[in-house]
Amino acid sequence: MKRIKVGDLMTDEVVSVVPATSFKEVAKLLAQYNISGLPVLDDEDQVVGVVSESDLVNRQAARHLVTSDSPDAGTGNAVSSGAEFMAAEVMSTPAVTVHADETAPDAARLMMRSGVERLPVVDDEDRLVGIVTRRDLLSLFLRPDAEIRRRLVEDVFVGTMGLRPGVVTVHVVDGIVTMEGQLESQNQIAILTYLAEQLDGVVAVVNHVSAPVDGPVRTTLQSTTHGLSAEP
Repeated sequence: MKRIKVGDLMTDEVVSVVPATSFKEVAKLLAQYNISGLPVLDDEDQVVGVVSESDLVNRQAARHLVTSDSPDAGTGNAVSSGAEFMAAEVMSTPAVTVHADETAPDAARLMMRSGVERLPVVDDEDRLVGIVTRRDLLSLFLRPDAEIRRRLVEDVFVGTMGLRPGVVTVHVVDGIVTMEGQLESQNQIAILTYLAEQLDGVVAVVNHVSAPVDGPVRTTLQSTTHGLSAEP
């Protein structure tokens, strides 16, 4: 079953800086492009860190705290504006990155575990190829209901389960899938539910499919919760 990959959602034109980029220039780029963070690249385009609005604000707050307690405070001596700081001094490192062939749900879980709003996308040599944001990943859950239903029928019911069309009827409203019908075994129901829950864009599954009781349901397939919350 085809899964949406990071490469399908990422932006490949990325605004980036180098370690020697000044504090002031970083702030200017963030404002100019209306973004909240920038990857920092070395001479080989490898991601060595990420500098965000929070990094800038925290550095400025720390500078003001130090200068307010400095012996030079209030004496008329020049006080550093912070503009001479470079990206290398304020960036978060090591950068949390993701590869283009990783699935979008995996990227969402990594983003939530790491407490970041964007992930630089890198190749096998850690060179920048794009960036994916929380907003990009949220777009999965804005997928039209008709498209979700079509993929359920074609990819899951027929393509993966090998069911005849019409054996299971499905309705999708606001990403919530309701399935009705009758299968040959309880095991089939468990597998069908699992696969439906894994489909990108599905928020929840309401299962009214029935089958004869044929013993315990295998537990090798475990249900997962969709959304942007991460499992530990």
